[in-house]
Amino acid sequence: MSDIFDKKKRSEIMSSVRSQNNKSTELRLIKLFKELDIKGWRRNYKVEGKPDFVFLGKKIAIFVDGCFWHGHDCRNVTPADNLDYWENKRKRNKLRDTQINEKFESQGWTVIRIWECELTNKRKEKAVSKLQLLL
Repeated sequence: MSDIFDKKKRSEIMSSVRSQNNKSTELRLIKLFKELDIKGWRRNYKVEGKPDFVFLGKKIAIFVDGCFWHGHDCRNVTPADNLDYWENKRKRNKLRDTQINEKFESQGWTVIRIWECELTNKRKEKAVSKLQLLL
């Protein structure tokens, strides 16, 4: 099933949705930085690709990706309505993530992507292992 709205109406709806800058997941990562005594990060550094955190001296960009929006299948969260639209949206997000990774890496940066679910107590060790470069 394709989108129930035409392209103009979908654009209008989506533009009215205001991002919260995945604030809760970013705050959980900041808490983890503090637990691990990781310092030197900047949040929401203004650079194309918009990493959530950067470590300028080490040229490390960290992205905290929402599991639903970026296509992580850790949970069975598939919307029943408008399935084609959401699958295509997630595919576009994954493609954009890959392109952003390649852009940063081509400029000598290390990219770390942390899934939202890895910031829960149950899966925190996964996030910690990804942050080893910073310890």
